Amino acid sequence: MPADQPTKSRVRPLSVFREMLRDARTDTELEALIEMLAGDSRIGARAVETRARGRLASGRRERERLSGLLALRDELCGRGVHGIAGVDEVGVGPLAGPVVAGAVVLPAQIELYGLDDSKRVRKALRRTLAREIRETAIGVGIGEVSVEEIDQVGIYQAALEAMRRAVASLARTTEVGYLLVDARRVPGVTLPQTSIVKGDQKDASIAAASIVAKVHRDTHMESLGRRYPAYGFERHMGYGTEAHMAALEAHGPCPVHRRSFAPVENAERRALMDSQARI
Repeated sequence: MPADQPTKSRVRPLSVFREMLRDARTDTELEALIEMLAGDSRIGARAVETRARGRLASGRRERERLSGLLALRDELCGRGVHGIAGVDEVGVGPLAGPVVAGAVVLPAQIELYGLDDSKRVRKALRRTLAREIRETAIGVGIGEVSVEEIDQVGIYQAALEAMRRAVASLARTTEVGYLLVDARRVPGVTLPQTSIVKGDQKDASIAAASIVAKVHRDTHMESLGRRYPAYGFERHMGYGTEAHMAALEAHGPCPVHRRSFAPVENAERRALMDSQARI
């Protein structure tokens, strides 16, 4: 046999190996594929092996990253703490729509690849992760505070209330014994809690809470976009983008704008002045 002739994998078309790579879901499957390709000198085989090794390494790095995000929770579990919930809120900055919070208790083992602060996850992956979190979590709670309440109590207190409601919602179906909270402390609860600055980037439970809250709020804003099409809520989710500010100037605020926010208040004042000038 010539020295450069491929091994017995030569009898298999490259399409078979590409399909095996596409369908591989575990390290064991990837390792088996790499072993089958060993010694196959075909350029296509080498490319498949390189991709398989890349996926294997990437998966291991991601598991190590997720393990780091679970370190504090696992430490608390090791001390006998049960029902550890991550809590986070979204929607503090927009000019329209509610503020929403999530509270999530994750299982002991997770495979939520790509889990991170919701702001750092692309939209399609956010939606996939939100579905996976709801399917695998021990419990999920959502808290929402309306525009009317935001205008009454201010956005800071509204965000705290959204988190309190998320925890209360979670506690109706799930044992909750401890809270890990992104940069705040949840008021009105007797549970022990730890506030973590940039917690949605450091803790898996908080990141999961930020994901489910973000997707919940985005879905709501998309429905508001259909109800008030002049403002484009489905595109900017109520944030003060250039297009949103132009719509405010052209049409004035709609019922779901936060009147306590200066740009909305100013736009409403100008709209009133314009209407009075036309009388």
